[in-house]
Amino acid sequence: MPLEAVALLLDAIGIGGPVWALTGWAIGLLLGLAHEVADTPGAVAMLPQMPRLAFALIVLGGLWCCLWQRPWRRWGLVPMAAGMLLTLAAPLPDLLVTGDGKHLAVIDRDGKPWLLRDRAGDFVRSMMAENAGFDGDPPPLAAYPKARCSWDSCVADLGSSGRTLLALRSGQRVDWTELVRACAAADILVSDRRLPRACKARWLTLDPPRLAETGGLAIHSGEGRVETVAERLGKLPWAVP
Repeated sequence: MPLEAVALLLDAIGIGGPVWALTGWAIGLLLGLAHEVADTPGAVAMLPQMPRLAFALIVLGGLWCCLWQRPWRRWGLVPMAAGMLLTLAAPLPDLLVTGDGKHLAVIDRDGKPWLLRDRAGDFVRSMMAENAGFDGDPPPLAAYPKARCSWDSCVADLGSSGRTLLALRSGQRVDWTELVRACAAADILVSDRRLPRACKARWLTLDPPRLAETGGLAIHSGEGRVETVAERLGKLPWAVP
């Protein structure tokens, strides 16, 4: 910063070039140091989205530590530690579904997301990995040991809940009788195309009309709990009823 200030002053008389060269060298040194620290093993850890209570505890604890100068400022570390523990203990969803129903990820017990579509783009892959707290490239659902996939669909077992997922992944016409039978045998059904009314899963059916109401979803099948984007956005102060 001092080099930048001197360079700007010297620019007024046209001799700031050498100082700008030193400024560039100093910035390069800082960037090199930042990259070196970031590449250190354990410098970055991927975590799933933290609960709101955990976020609030960490923020309040940080404010307490920063605003006070007396010894009791250290008590702010207690809510910060509690927030971190809550974040680590937060359960992962069994299934992540995008708002259009085209992409989904089955999350196994180790927190690895398995993608429905092998050719999902980089944005979808990174979004699914981040929401699962997974540091890597998500593998295809067809390679998941608890899934059976064809060109048109995938059937997968979700976690320890024993629930079954049926996900459609092609636009090809499927025999009506077989489709209705497959829907009835699944606990959760996800499709990016509109389904006939007779095609209903035992617990949750997600097709474009339903997804238009919910947006993206995080499904905890073992707890029977579903978190939706629409529900979360609806709680914001500026949300339209």
